[in-house]
This record gives sequence, C-alpha cells and structure tokens, in this order.
Amino acid sequence: MKQKVLGVVLTVGVLFFTSSFSARGQPQAKLSKIGWLDSGPTVRGTMLGELFLLRLRELGYVEGKNITIEYRSADDKLDRLTALAGELVRLNIDVLVTSTTPAAIAAKNATETIPIVFMLLAADPVEAGLIESLARPGRNITGLTNVAAELGGKRLELLKETIPKLTRVALLWDPQNSGSVQAWKESQSPARQLGLQLHSMEVSSADKFEAAFKDATKAGSSALAVTPMILATSNRKRIVELAAETRLPAIYARKEFVESGGLMSYSTDLDDHYRRAAMYVAKILQGAKPADLPVEQPTKFELVINLKTAKQISLTIPPNVLARADKVVR
Repeated sequence: MKQKVLGVVLTVGVLFFTSSFSARGQPQAKLSKIGWLDSGPTVRGTMLGELFLLRLRELGYVEGKNITIEYRSADDKLDRLTALAGELVRLNIDVLVTSTTPAAIAAKNATETIPIVFMLLAADPVEAGLIESLARPGRNITGLTNVAAELGGKRLELLKETIPKLTRVALLWDPQNSGSVQAWKESQSPARQLGLQLHSMEVSSADKFEAAFKDATKAGSSALAVTPMILATSNRKRIVELAAETRLPAIYARKEFVESGGLMSYSTDLDDHYRRAAMYVAKILQGAKPADLPVEQPTKFELVINLKTAKQISLTIPPNVLARADKVVR
C-alpha cells in the first residue's frame, strides 16, 4: 500500500515538474511595438484613439500585453515631423501609423523598410508621392485616404441647398498644407457649376484668422467653407467664434467644429476610419506586406448639423437638408 501511495506521489511530482519546466520553457508572446505620429495634438487618450485601441483588442492585440505604442505629436509645428519620425524609427518599431498627409510624408522619408499605415490624408496619396497606385501601393506604405479634397464640392452643394440664393462663398485654406491646397483647387469646378463665386481666405498662421474674416465679409461673402487643414482643426473654437461674429453660415471638414458650436460639417466617418486603420495594423503584425494591401477609400460619410447655431444666426435649415443629417445638435 505504501509503495502504491509513493508511486502516485512520485508520478504527480514528475508531472508537476514537467509541466512547470514546460511552462518556463515556453517562449513568451512577442511584444510588438507600434509607433504613432500625429501632426497636431496627440490622439492618445482621445475618443478616436480609444476606438483604435478597442478595435485592436477585438483583433487580439492588447496594449501592455502583446503590443506597446509609442506616441509622438508635432502639436501643429510641422517642421518637427521629420525629427519625430526619425525618433520613432530608431526605436525599432514594427509598424508606424501616421495621421495627416505631412506626417505620412515625414514617415516615408524616414524609413524604406518599416511598414507604414497612413490615415486622414487630405491629399491624393498618388499625387503626394506616397504610393504608386491605390490597388498596388508598392514600397512599405499603405493605409486609408479620406478623399477630403474631393468632398469640397459636396460641401459647397450643401451650402447652396441650405441657402438657395447663395452666390459668394469664402473658402478658408492653407497654402502650406498640401491637402488644403488640393481642396482649394478641387473646389473651383463645382463652384462654377453651382453658380458660386469663391473668395480666397488664404491663411497660414493663427494670427491671420481675424483679418481673413474681415476681408471675406468686405468682399460680400455670405457663407464659409473650411478646407481640411491642421491649422483650422487646432483653432476650431476661434474659427467658430469668428463665423458667429460675422454671421457667416459655415460648413466644415470635421464634425469637431460642429461639436464646438459650428453650423454644419460633411466628412468621412472618422470612427469607421480609425477602426479600419487598426485592421491594417493587425494584418501587418500578422505578416502582411504593405505593398500588397490596397489603399482604401472611405465608404461612410457624415452630415452633422447644429440647430442651435442655425437659430443664433437666424438661419432655417431646409427640411430636405435636415432629413439627410446623420446627427443633429438641438
């Protein structure tokens, strides 16, 4: 009986030792390192940043468990992007995520080997020299474009539908931002088709906004369209205030403007944009090559309208426009 008990104890001990040794001998899951480069304020801790992390978790990548993220932001000082991109590259990251065209260009110039996933591109990625084609990006870079420049015509159309007698629109753009420049150019033809004259509100620094608005009203502009530009996004509260002071009905390229009190916005659905960017990152971490991942264009768009702001400037939003809104602030 004692021999039998001793045999069981020895067997259990051997199994425990074997399993313990096996567990210690198992290689730990690789901790992949993601770099994130922002042109403006960091996305870290924002709702969009959290959406990106949530989608990664759904795909099996959890921060602190099998991935780590290094964030760098230029805080609107675009001349810092080159140094920040180089800093991330030296950290031996596995994939580099960029937001906005300037950040993507800085990343492309910093590395020819580390996979890059770009997003929030206002400029055409082919024209910007980032990729060879949407279907076959080539090189080490791919991602999502938000066709922001091409949406300029749609924004003018919405302004015209909202204000049928509209004839002159001020267009706010930044000559130092390639996406904004493209949006200015892309707006010319739709404006002519809609019978609209465009007043150029050319602004490249925050201290010029007030003067630009004064010039726009002096020129007889009765509405405002804002192109996608980092300078405007970072100063959206001031722009919204100036639009209210000059009583210019305005349409923007980001819903954050409307949430800050702007009248209306028409843009890519950014929530969907960030989720899909996470899917690109997951595919690359699983071994996919950026050159083989086609660049995606947006499939979801958002029209957001602020009725409080409309009331403040004595503007009635036509029912046919209001019915198309995805979100209404009352």
